[in-house]
Amino acid sequence: MCKHLVRHDLTVPAEGTGGERPRGIVKTSMATFVLIHGAGDSGWYWHLVTPELRARGHDVVAPDLPANDDTADLGTYADAVVGAIGGRLGLVVVGQSFGAFTAPLICDRLPAELLVFVAGMIPSPGECPDDWWTETGYDREPRERGLDDAATYYHDVPPELASEHMRRARDHPSAGAGREPWPLPAMPAVPTRSLVCRDDRLFPAGFMRRITKERLGIFADAIDSGHCVALSHPLELADRFEQFLDHTRSRS
Repeated sequence: MCKHLVRHDLTVPAEGTGGERPRGIVKTSMATFVLIHGAGDSGWYWHLVTPELRARGHDVVAPDLPANDDTADLGTYADAVVGAIGGRLGLVVVGQSFGAFTAPLICDRLPAELLVFVAGMIPSPGECPDDWWTETGYDREPRERGLDDAATYYHDVPPELASEHMRRARDHPSAGAGREPWPLPAMPAVPTRSLVCRDDRLFPAGFMRRITKERLGIFADAIDSGHCVALSHPLELADRFEQFLDHTRSRS
């Protein structure tokens, strides 16, 4: 589930970190951003964020997780990400939407500086992804209902970009992965941020703030965007990733 011209003359407030800095200026030393896509998606989802991060001196890994494979499980997805990372260091692991089930597994296997959930389906130990909706009380949350995919996911995405994203949809995750209990006994002991999208019509901001506090014990940050923030606001998202990393390193 995710399911532009670059400007360098603006400043952006560092929400949760304090201060401002010019966009496009490299302040943070090099990191490896590991970008994990959501359900029905591929690494292409991050194709506008990737050059922004690389222009600032970072490395980026944005693999396609296995699709059209009924035997794949959460461990399979984690294996694919670990394989793509190889020997890279300085990991910032990002999980978008359903990618939140995979991202902590990477931090459990490899040393990571930071874990970031973006509109993330933050898991709970032993919880099956299929049960997440009930366990979080999603159906009881007030939200817009009866919307089609375009209105739910792409209301702030340029139409041609939205059409291309829908054309690239893949059968991920498998049905088996949805029925598999999330395997970790707790979240990894890694600095963690949760970024909610203020205009998300799939996961309303209030709902996401609540599960962030309940499941992570932290307050969520927010960005002005719908669900597919990497397509609608890639520059702002790259800015926010750097701010999170700056803040984490300043406290270490």
